[in-house]
Amino acid sequence: MPPKADINKAGWEQSEFPILCETCLGDNPFIRMSKQEYGRSCGTCARPFTVFRWNPGSGSRFKTTVICQTCAKIKNVCQTCLLDLEYGLPTQVRDTALGYQSEAPTSDINREYYAQNMESKLEGNKSALDTGKAASAGKEMLKQLARTDPYYKRNRPKICSFFAKGECNRGNECPYRHEKPENDELSHQNIKDRYHGHNDPVARKILATNAESQGLKPPEDTNITSLFLSSLSADSTELSIRTKVLKSLPFLDPNQLKSVVHVAKSRCAFINFKDRSSAERAVEAWANGLEIDEQRVNVKWGRSRPAANAASKAVPVAS
Repeated sequence: MPPKADINKAGWEQSEFPILCETCLGDNPFIRMSKQEYGRSCGTCARPFTVFRWNPGSGSRFKTTVICQTCAKIKNVCQTCLLDLEYGLPTQVRDTALGYQSEAPTSDINREYYAQNMESKLEGNKSALDTGKAASAGKEMLKQLARTDPYYKRNRPKICSFFAKGECNRGNECPYRHEKPENDELSHQNIKDRYHGHNDPVARKILATNAESQGLKPPEDTNITSLFLSSLSADSTELSIRTKVLKSLPFLDPNQLKSVVHVAKSRCAFINFKDRSSAERAVEAWANGLEIDEQRVNVKWGRSRPAANAASKAVPVAS
C-alpha cells in the first residue's frame, strides 16, 4: 500500500531534495546523498519525514536533516543548521529585527495539526515568512549582520569525547577533533529553542554585540530600565508610540511595559520597563533605530536618577 494511501501515514512527508544553506551543502561539487523515507521524526513537529545524509567535503563530518521541509518553509530556515536562508542568521535575530512573531505552536499540543495545515498552504518552494511590510530599520540591521559567505568551519567533525577524558588512543587516525570542549552558554543549545527563536545563546550574543557597536551598551547601573526616544514626529501621540513599541516587540509580554511618557514639546519620549532584561531586549531590537509614524527615531539609554543628598545636616540631639 502506498504511504499516502495508508491513513496512518497521511500526514507524513515525502521529498526529493532537502532545503539547505550553502554552508551545510558544502564546497564539494560532486556531492552524494543518501535518502531514507520516513527515517526519523521532525525535531519540531514530530512528524516522520524523508531524511538526507551527506558529506559536505573533505575533512568534514557527515551531516543530516533534522526537521521536515514544512517546518523549514514556515520559518525559511535550513533543514540542518536551522539558520535563516536569506541572511544566514539565527531566527531569533531575524525575528527580533523584523518584529516578527511566529504562529507555530511551541508545545506538543496541535503541532502536528498545524504542520499538516501549513503543508497544504506552502506549495513548491514558497515560504511562510513575509518580510515585505517589515520596517526599513530592521532590514538595515539584518543586512549589516548578514553572513553572506559560507562558513565551512561549521562542518568540522565534533570533538572526541574520549580525548576530552584523556582516553583516546587513535592519534591522528581519529576522525574527531582533539580539542578540549568549552563549557559556556554557547555550548548549550537545542533544536526547539533555535527554531522558535527563544533563549538562543548565539542569537543573544549577536544582538548584544550589535547593540554595543551602535553605542547602546547597557549602563553599569542595573536600576536603569528606561529608554529615551528622540526626533519623534510632530504627529506622534502617547497612544501611537505605545502601539508601535508593543508591535515592534512581539516577543515581550505587554505587562512588562511600565509606562510611556511623551513630551510633545520636545518631540521625545521615555519608555519605562518593569525590569532590566526587558529594556535590554528592546535595545537589541531597536539598535539600528525605530520607526514611529513614518519617522526614524533615535534610541538611547535613560540616565540614573540623582541620589538623595546624603550630606544633609544632622539634627543636634540634646544630651
